[in-house]
Amino acid sequence: MAGSRRRSSTLAGMTPEGHASAPVRVGLLGCGNVGGALAEVLAEDPEGLFARTGLRLELTRVAVRNTAKARGPSVPEHLLTSDAAAVVTADDVDVVVELIGGIEPARSLILDALKAGKPVVTGNKELVADLGDELFQAAAAAGVDLLFEAAVAGGIPIVRPLRESLAGERLTRVMGIVNGTTNYILTKMEAGESYGEALAEAQSLGYAERDPTADVEGFDASAKAAIIATLAFGQKVVGGDVAREGISGLTPADFAFARRMGFVVKLLAVAECHGDGSVSARVHPSLVAADHPLASVRDSFNAVFVEGEAVGQLMFFGRGAGGRPTASAVLGDLLDAAHSLRGGACGRLPQPGRARIRPFEDLASPYYVSLLVRDQPGVLATVAGAFGRNGVSIRSMEQEGAPGGDARIDFITHTATERDVQATLTELRELEVVDAIGGLIRVVA
Repeated sequence: MAGSRRRSSTLAGMTPEGHASAPVRVGLLGCGNVGGALAEVLAEDPEGLFARTGLRLELTRVAVRNTAKARGPSVPEHLLTSDAAAVVTADDVDVVVELIGGIEPARSLILDALKAGKPVVTGNKELVADLGDELFQAAAAAGVDLLFEAAVAGGIPIVRPLRESLAGERLTRVMGIVNGTTNYILTKMEAGESYGEALAEAQSLGYAERDPTADVEGFDASAKAAIIATLAFGQKVVGGDVAREGISGLTPADFAFARRMGFVVKLLAVAECHGDGSVSARVHPSLVAADHPLASVRDSFNAVFVEGEAVGQLMFFGRGAGGRPTASAVLGDLLDAAHSLRGGACGRLPQPGRARIRPFEDLASPYYVSLLVRDQPGVLATVAGAFGRNGVSIRSMEQEGAPGGDARIDFITHTATERDVQATLTELRELEVVDAIGGLIRVVA
């Protein structure tokens, strides 16, 4: 972590004696769901905000694609511009808030703002996960803040606790439900809906995009997992380091088995620091024991479960998405940036070295494996032999009839490595008595 850095300048038009009344002027890049909500929050009770924080925040410029679109009273028409670069360089902007998403032009705009000595608040998880080093170095060189609480878990404050409150703690594992769309879908599937039905409902409510790939295939959660791992373990992890599997292959039979066995199905982002100093990060469906705190997190809510050597276990829970909850996280960062700017300093910036990533194949957990097999004598012994030859021990087994003369066999294994389980599946696919691999879900241990 880089230390604080002093800045010699003060806010434009402000003397030290005038700090208490002069506003911190905000330039907003993007006025969609979150940006519009932030503008509303800033406009609702400025005097109350000043009474609580000693700061006045004034929205002075807003960059949008379509300036003709009606934005409501919190975003007056005279603030709108389609020239985002002009917002970054404007003399009447002290802090820049980036909420346009994606890599470009967000990256260039943030770098330009930092080079101009302006703190930046962003909710751009993809950018922070993959290009955070470049941005943090630019912020450190300029001596200003780059803050990104809204990039992980919406309105849940998790970035700041990992960076500050738990900075001295040796964290061993951080795992959580960090995508509200998939958690909503899984909640509905647990209640008996098919994947298609649950997805359509999520889309009708605005939880899922028309193209839901980023959510349901785990890309969104993977970027968040990379950020969490970097902050938790002080080693740089990027999105490409995160093993990823989505929820589109889950079936009602998987949920029925989980329920009978005392589990629920969740899409988890899991980051771990291992005894040899290596780090792993992954996103995949998981069987979570029904009495685990994460099992009760339903609908579009998110939660992050933190484990440390001294602190034990902590859980952060709340709305992980939505305009106003995410805008709350942006506002918290904006206030931090404004306080730092007023004081002529910046907070600590992540400057981690590259992580040594433990291969996904070396990770170990119990597994749920479901097979469709021929309903004939000797099948169970044949299947069990494939597990045994690859060093995978079976903890429990359940068999029931299936349509078409097949039988469905569901296994829970003892702890095994991903490598050994995948080798088992390869051998099972080659057996004449196995018609299909019905499902594979890792069990949270």
